[in-house]
Amino acid sequence: MYKTTREVRGLSPGDPARVRGWVYRHRDLGKRVFIVLRDSEGILQLVASEDSGSEVLEEARRASIESSIEAEGIVARDPRAPGGVELRLKSLRVVGRAEDFPIKGGESIDYLLDVRHLWLRSRRLTAVMRIRDTLFNAYRDFFRGRGFWEVSPPMLTQAAVEGGATLFKVDFFGKPAYLTQSAQLYLEVLIFSLERVWTLAPSFRAERSRTRRHLYEYWHLEAEEAWAGMEDEMRLVEDLVAYTVKRVLDERLEELELLKRDPERLEPSTKTPYPRVRYSEAIELLRRKGVDIRYGEDLGADEERILTEYYETPFFVTHFPLELKSFYMKPDPGNPGEALAFDLLAPEGVGEIVGGSQREDDYERLLNAIRSRGLDPRDYEWYLDLRRYGSVPHSGFGLGVERQLMWIAGLDHIRDAIPFPRFRDRIYP
Repeated sequence: MYKTTREVRGLSPGDPARVRGWVYRHRDLGKRVFIVLRDSEGILQLVASEDSGSEVLEEARRASIESSIEAEGIVARDPRAPGGVELRLKSLRVVGRAEDFPIKGGESIDYLLDVRHLWLRSRRLTAVMRIRDTLFNAYRDFFRGRGFWEVSPPMLTQAAVEGGATLFKVDFFGKPAYLTQSAQLYLEVLIFSLERVWTLAPSFRAERSRTRRHLYEYWHLEAEEAWAGMEDEMRLVEDLVAYTVKRVLDERLEELELLKRDPERLEPSTKTPYPRVRYSEAIELLRRKGVDIRYGEDLGADEERILTEYYETPFFVTHFPLELKSFYMKPDPGNPGEALAFDLLAPEGVGEIVGGSQREDDYERLLNAIRSRGLDPRDYEWYLDLRRYGSVPHSGFGLGVERQLMWIAGLDHIRDAIPFPRFRDRIYP
């Protein structure tokens, strides 16, 4: 039976082991050939010498960078080897010999994006994808533990959720349809039967933002729950984020180390509650930093980055002016000019990773909000029906998975938080 590199590192000297993977590093010193093998669990040094036999030594010389190989040998300790363990070979077979690998180090970002299908083999991106997997598992465990039902809304829709300017239009058998911006409206349908629902699926935004935190296609975690107000939802969000950060710290320290991400920077974010600041207070904080901004202006990436300088954990910005937010958000009864809405901003300059609100549950007020935004109520008849037949207070949120991963992994750009990034009008394999 083949063992992973991680399993081999746990064996005792003298134990036999069989491994398989790809050649990460290769050094031919004549009488000895050193191969660093990589697999999905890490790396392991293999050593072929005269003791291995001439056939094994020759096969090791043939094993070019990124060749796939199978090997068998004896475990030995050597402090000079990566991880202090190596496998002294008894047999080696090159399964698929690689041509001269085009990535050698020092290539430009544009080039690496053009060969993304090969660059994904790098240890750095492998570490990011492993952290991403941990997040996905943590999301599911969290929501199961909170009594939520996982559902699967459609990817095609007839109506805008966030705004028509950011819709991707497609032809649906001669009729216009759009790639979903959000599953929210469909999730609201399901709370009237399942009460607490969530989903994890792609969303699409056709906004031509050229920042380090924007993608045209990204993974969107969304949840809706009946009988919940804005404060209920904020507590749910902070518990979710704290839980997922702790899971990464518990399970992915090795990957964080490889990415040179200091776990101590994340540790405070495992504790709740997170700070809360109203939009009006955020405006004052920005003005103290010399930002020329007035009440009623939206917070962009630059403003959010400056706000994060005040906090070492995620923090909420709440009670935005109603006109800045979407038609479905409920006004604050105590201040109708403000929405019962919140954003959760991640520290270290990342900015918004979650947006949520209490939803408008009154039919007439929702209808007026739709009309006031210049939308056609006929496109939202089914959504309005939810307010006509047993409406209840309810709230929900959406979390951008790649933005959260970008923060946790300490990435400079969101493009490395997803296997195949879609941004800047370029599509990769």
